[in-house]
Amino acid sequence: MTMAPEKITLLENKRILLGVTGSIAAYKTVDLASKLNQAGALVDVIMTEAAQQFVTPLAFQSVTGRAVYTDLWQPASAGNGLPTHIAHVGLGEGADLLVIAPATAHTLAKLAQGLADNLLTVTALAARCPLMIAPAMDGGMYMHPATQANLQTLQGRGVLLVEPEEGRFASGLVGKGRLPETPTLIGHVRRALGGTGRLAGRRVVVTAGGTAEALDPVRYITNRSSGKQGYALAQAALDAGATVTLITSAQHLPAPTGAHIVPVDSARSLRDAVLHAVQGADVLLMAAAVADFRPAQVAEQKIKKQDNDTGITLELTRNPDILLDVKAQRTTDGWPRVVVGFAAESENLLANARDKLQRKGLDLMVANDISAADAGFSVDTNRVTVLDVQGGQQPLELMSKTRVSELIIERVAALLTDQTETS
Repeated sequence: MTMAPEKITLLENKRILLGVTGSIAAYKTVDLASKLNQAGALVDVIMTEAAQQFVTPLAFQSVTGRAVYTDLWQPASAGNGLPTHIAHVGLGEGADLLVIAPATAHTLAKLAQGLADNLLTVTALAARCPLMIAPAMDGGMYMHPATQANLQTLQGRGVLLVEPEEGRFASGLVGKGRLPETPTLIGHVRRALGGTGRLAGRRVVVTAGGTAEALDPVRYITNRSSGKQGYALAQAALDAGATVTLITSAQHLPAPTGAHIVPVDSARSLRDAVLHAVQGADVLLMAAAVADFRPAQVAEQKIKKQDNDTGITLELTRNPDILLDVKAQRTTDGWPRVVVGFAAESENLLANARDKLQRKGLDLMVANDISAADAGFSVDTNRVTVLDVQGGQQPLELMSKTRVSELIIERVAALLTDQTETS
């Protein structure tokens, strides 16, 4: 049985106005409206006359379950929970975010000049919520000086810009002007809505994935960590308004929109990246699965198999303990303010996790039993226990890694608030 799409806490019951203008990319925003609706948002769509030449209002109504607005004099629908007066007033008053995607060059020009000759542009003037624009246009229109000047004007007023992507246009030309895909657009929506969250103004460093320790130019030793929990933590921190640096070896996963990505491979490269990134950072979430050992010698050439070989002996040496290095640096300069460790254990889970919590000077330790088939490595769910320095433990029963991350971020935000109040 297929599971229903998971709700995104940040988007649940948020009123999002989606303005659609006359670009061939309008078809992509049907998927955007659908995915926002599935995530829990209340999506009201405003279509220009030109947009209706590419996509019908019925398409949007079908995926949102809500009325679609096309007429400047159309009243807002009481069924949408909006005031039943002129649409642009009701829609503008009730929205948490106005997203215009795709935004044509013509609509950008009207917005920059404050023109209001259709429902969308009138609503943009009346709305009190943030405005986000995602331009999409063919040929050289995006880079034209007039379009760039209009974008500068709009950004100067605080309008949020989602840069278009490079690629092939419907005309066959290639350039910058393609509307990003739905996951990227939703990532920008989350950034806009989370900007005033509990971690606004905070710097958060997250590590994700396993490390790869080279044997020779071809082979390496690694572990089963997928990086999914680390990426979920990075997204949860972004949703809470943080500036996020994601240090990762799991570069096959989609990067959370807005995160600064630092690629690493070995434990030593991870250590160097962490010690650099945590200088001045508020939080370190050390979710990466770091190899305790690495080969003592790395062969310069590929190790060849000989017919009379019965095997090889591999000598291992200790890798640096990154959290102990962070502890030493933190003792000197005080950064980061909060450090969260992760313990993947196959036996004596809580005892081993609490020992690490104390030895490594952590504020929280997240312990998970890797012997469970439905939690830990590779899967999308986890079952963990959060330990603190006061001896408390918070069991989190089986849930998505997304929800685990949100609860951990709540604990981190509370710790930072307590530090601020007592300092």
